[in-house]
Amino acid sequence: MDVQDFLEQGQGREEDKREAWQLFQQAYERQMKGELEEAVNLYKKSLDAHPTAEAHTFLGWTYSFMGRLDEAIEECHKAIAQDPDFGNPYNDIGAYLIEKGEFDEAIVWFKKAMQARRYESPAFPHLNLGRVYEKKGLWTEAIDAYKQALALNPNYALAKKSLGRLISSLN
Repeated sequence: MDVQDFLEQGQGREEDKREAWQLFQQAYERQMKGELEEAVNLYKKSLDAHPTAEAHTFLGWTYSFMGRLDEAIEECHKAIAQDPDFGNPYNDIGAYLIEKGEFDEAIVWFKKAMQARRYESPAFPHLNLGRVYEKKGLWTEAIDAYKQALALNPNYALAKKSLGRLISSLN
């Protein structure tokens, strides 16, 4: 994520936005180190300083690492309310619903993610949609979704692997 995108969100004082950005970066570092409780606290402080869709989404992601999927989904809904154009929380809700075994419900969220105007990784919801279709036994739809993920990102290793595995299993 780009600092400029973060700082341009919403109204507020510049110093509050910069503090929120610094707290967000610290939270992300802690999250990647597996220090999840500390990451949660830092994301919440970032949101207190200046609420952003990214901070809500990443707080949700941290909750998902902790197995707290309903709270993760709730944070994604807050992110969408903050910035409906931001694609990540739509995809994340779908991914969390897959984890909960709610495949049909997940499809809607991946399709919403595909329509988002601001999304750094637009191939992700296509791969995830392919995963759902594959679980449902909809092989042609799954193959098409994996191919679309690769059309958006030809270097997407997981999409290549998923497509190759599915095609070879059908032969």
